[in-house]
Amino acid sequence: MRKFSSYGPIDTDSHYHVPRTELIDLAETQVRGENPAKGGHYITIWSPRQAGKTWIMQNVLWRMQKDERFDVLKINLEHLKQEQEVDSIVQTIAQEIIDDLGLAHPTVQRLKEFSNIFKQDVLHKPLILILDEFDALVPDAISGIAGVFRNIHIKRCDQGHLPTGERDYLLHGVALIGVRAVLGVENVTGSPFNIQRSVHIPNLTFDEVESMFQWYERESGQRVEPEVIAQVFYETQGQPGLVSWFGELLAETYNKHNPAITLRDFEIVHSAALNILPNNNILNIISKAKQEPYRSLVLDMFQTTEKLPFRYDDPATNFLYMNGVVAQESVDETTHYLKFPAPFVQKRLFNYFSNELFRYVGRLYQPFESLEDTITDDSLHIPNLLRRYERYLQENRHWLLKDAPRRTDLRIYEAVYHFNLYMYLARFLQSHRGQVFPEFPTGNGKIDLIIRYVGQMYGLEVKSYQNAFAYREALGQAAQYGKQLKLDEITLVFFVEAIDAASRTQYEAVYHDAETGVTVRPVFVATG
Repeated sequence: MRKFSSYGPIDTDSHYHVPRTELIDLAETQVRGENPAKGGHYITIWSPRQAGKTWIMQNVLWRMQKDERFDVLKINLEHLKQEQEVDSIVQTIAQEIIDDLGLAHPTVQRLKEFSNIFKQDVLHKPLILILDEFDALVPDAISGIAGVFRNIHIKRCDQGHLPTGERDYLLHGVALIGVRAVLGVENVTGSPFNIQRSVHIPNLTFDEVESMFQWYERESGQRVEPEVIAQVFYETQGQPGLVSWFGELLAETYNKHNPAITLRDFEIVHSAALNILPNNNILNIISKAKQEPYRSLVLDMFQTTEKLPFRYDDPATNFLYMNGVVAQESVDETTHYLKFPAPFVQKRLFNYFSNELFRYVGRLYQPFESLEDTITDDSLHIPNLLRRYERYLQENRHWLLKDAPRRTDLRIYEAVYHFNLYMYLARFLQSHRGQVFPEFPTGNGKIDLIIRYVGQMYGLEVKSYQNAFAYREALGQAAQYGKQLKLDEITLVFFVEAIDAASRTQYEAVYHDAETGVTVRPVFVATG
């Protein structure tokens, strides 16, 4: 029986997978050329980690190796990521080409000799070269090798009237997998890699994710509830590595071998994946997100006042996008915003920054202080809990926010208060056997906290106050979210620097939404 696998390229005989035939066809056509006799293309194959780049190009390799018109090589470069000397890197790559193709000559010792290996009197036939993990190389090597390819590309174009096998250089096609720098964002000298011919590896669709679990059902005889598949897709947004990881956890690690994998089973797996299990994909995302100058953009993305525009040529956006930390949201044909790529990724980042900034939150209340106005054995009073939090924040902000990250205008990032509220609630509820969970329905501009206590669920939508118009709009949005959660009442939490008594009375008035039937209770938290 097959297994789910999230570790490296999949084995189609051993692992559940999606054929992705159209994508393989596209990549093959792009690198070999629409009319191979006239030459191929120099392209890039790119996507964040664990999206299936290597597997796609393995399939392209196996197909093209059956075409006797070409020699086809795929070389993995990850083992050279620690090598700093460009000439040493080039020498290693050249030697592998020589060995794999059985070439008698030449010997390549330096970058300027690298092009010699692709000459007509050296190669036996036109060569299609696939370089995996190309962006693992040091920048000078990326730039230098791309420059060699550029020179060969231009010379082959100058001889475009000749068949591909009769030109001075026989480097018919090149595919660079996993690249970022050669796309022209950081390479000021230009690049032969026309990004219109680049192949982006997209996430899986819902139907593709569903097909993998249906395949598992047929082979195992164990049913997977449709809600489980829906949740896997929602949390991962079809990111192949994460889909397969959740599949592995559900089908193997946490499988109780009941007749069906249920939503409760998913909740157990989801909690473990969020809190106790390592995942190389997620660890890589966190390692990129916590670096400056990228950290500032990530923190800004947790704000609720406005969405940030997506601009590919912004270096921070480009770096985070290519490393799977952020994605693009297109609301129409001309409007594009930044968003996190999946709720699960956003939750892991939210947890990371919350713990980094507020691992210690201090004393929440005095040892013998009565909490009866806030929590009892069978109920939780959310407005009073938020009043307690407001007092706690104002009394402790002098040390609590002393080293908090700040924007260029020296104001504390909005997200910092959200992290602190979350950690406060988690600590408060922990001693009463309650739990709080962050939810991110949109990937940008919206943060919700779900509290579970003695069998009851409470919903909090967290905002920063802007103006009266945004306030009224938020009331309606909160009511819709309450309806989605099947709650009769939801709390709308507004952070604001200061609020006078009259404004608090006016703006904390309970709102009853006629359309949804949901009651919205606004509560303002003054940050001081």
